[in-house]
Amino acid sequence: MHRYRSKTCGELRSAHVGETVRLSGWCHRIRDHGGILFVDLRDHYGITQCLADPDSPAFKALEGCRAEWVIRIDGRVKARDEGLRNGKIPTGDVEVFITELEVLGKADELPLQVFGEQDYPEETRLKYRFLDLRREKLHKNIMTRGEVVDSIRRRMKGQGFFEFQTPILTASSPEGARDFLVPSRIHPGKFYALPQAPQQYKQLIMMSGFDRYFQIAPCFRDEDPRADRLPGEFYQLDLEMSFVEQEDVFAAVEPVIRGVFEDFAGGKPVTKEFPRIPYAESMRKYGSDKPDLRNPLVMQDVSEHFRGSGFKVFARMLEDPKNQVWAIPGPTGGSRAFCDRMNAWAQGEGQPGLGYIMWREGGEGAGPLANNIGPERTAAVREQLGLKEGDAAFFVAGDPDKFVKFAGMARTKVGEELNLIDKDRFELAWIVDFPFYEWNEDEKKVDFSHNPFSMPQGGLEALKTQEPLSIKAFQYDITCNGYEIASGGIRNHRPEAMVKAFELAGYDEATVVERFGGMYRAFHYGAPPHGGMAAGVDRIVMLICGTQNLREISLFPMNQRAEDLLMGAPNEASPKQLRELSIRIAVDPKKP
Repeated sequence: MHRYRSKTCGELRSAHVGETVRLSGWCHRIRDHGGILFVDLRDHYGITQCLADPDSPAFKALEGCRAEWVIRIDGRVKARDEGLRNGKIPTGDVEVFITELEVLGKADELPLQVFGEQDYPEETRLKYRFLDLRREKLHKNIMTRGEVVDSIRRRMKGQGFFEFQTPILTASSPEGARDFLVPSRIHPGKFYALPQAPQQYKQLIMMSGFDRYFQIAPCFRDEDPRADRLPGEFYQLDLEMSFVEQEDVFAAVEPVIRGVFEDFAGGKPVTKEFPRIPYAESMRKYGSDKPDLRNPLVMQDVSEHFRGSGFKVFARMLEDPKNQVWAIPGPTGGSRAFCDRMNAWAQGEGQPGLGYIMWREGGEGAGPLANNIGPERTAAVREQLGLKEGDAAFFVAGDPDKFVKFAGMARTKVGEELNLIDKDRFELAWIVDFPFYEWNEDEKKVDFSHNPFSMPQGGLEALKTQEPLSIKAFQYDITCNGYEIASGGIRNHRPEAMVKAFELAGYDEATVVERFGGMYRAFHYGAPPHGGMAAGVDRIVMLICGTQNLREISLFPMNQRAEDLLMGAPNEASPKQLRELSIRIAVDPKKP
């Protein structure tokens, strides 16, 4: 028999009754039932109930065991009595009578319990992550993550993509987030950077004559952490294709993303054909470029019903042609208590309030706005929004560019408060036609709004003749349930168009050559039309596992201060290391 086990703790079934087996694992839970000791023995594969009575030679040894001790047991497999079977676990029809026990590893007093799903402070969970990872839910999430990656790889290879690995030590990328820099010992005073994404490399792979590339790529960005983005590093499905247009990318990627969700949806509906929603329409209807389409509410422009009306606040705003009034429907929300609650929420978000109209029995509008604009206009608003008695509508007004984010938040809040969002489904969509540029108010200049390497719609001609802020890009995202889970574009592969695009954003040709020299040179030697995208593996797994925090699907994440409490990173370098790297630490006199 094997030194440690002949079976795993998830393997035994009724067919094994009468066999002598050897199991090894952790003492998940120990119970004393009338002088008979029970231990739920756990390993990676499952749990088996084991027991010893006072006649067992292992009884005294089991008496000394505690939770999370690692033990080996030998014993006979017995069928459980009919009324004592446990249908919740695969081994629930059997138990093992222990004849021999060996302690393989003792455990000190536990800082967190593995049995059960109690809440513990995040600092405790991360410092003792090896214990946290033993807990059932988190352990299952990590296994699901691995299975999702396997599914992605299988589907990508089925679509004719080949997996490549791009460099981890690379050059600094000045656009986007902050780089993590790595000092060079061989080249004093110079630094490598960890890649924010393999963007330039994957385009260079297309320049090199390969046709379909992908990898599960680690990406590194020195950003402030938040719940849906881990500090430091994350993983993405990175892909690129040659000789393609936008529709070719959609045709290749959509079955992969849909298929992965279907693999792990557990019966929840998954969007069969992703709708294509232009960016402007998404912002207009949902107040977001990553709309949660499980929420049925669609905002509408109701400016005409308030123009010249008795509600002077809105009427005066609408004298400026750029201003509008948007309505957020509130089906079943036509109570004063709910409307007042929404108004108080808006004030908590730094707004002066949230105007509303309620429709009472008989269809009569109620509330300050209804009183000011009169019954005819109130009825017209109701008809446009398709509302009925007992419903409400909420209103935001001003410059849509300035209020759109708040309007989107209000739409989400109304949907949540009225229980309109179906949480048991995955609603996916393509967001297309992103603006190529946006206005940077701080620097008073035009900036790239998304990926600077995307092809503008209309190509070089559009860059030469159109007003920059009117140019759209061949840029697209995939969204799911209110999250952006993938982003990509058809690339600008013509060097003259690349230079012109950067010029409009304030970069001259010399700067383009300096910062993106490798790709710029490659474009001069026969660049194929190409495009691709990247999908966030972490966010996909987070959605599949039904959690809202990426720490629940990552093995060893950092905390909110970007610290690894388990390994003690970041830590100080020794004087010897600093000398080798030609680095001197500049002490900030303001810090203690």
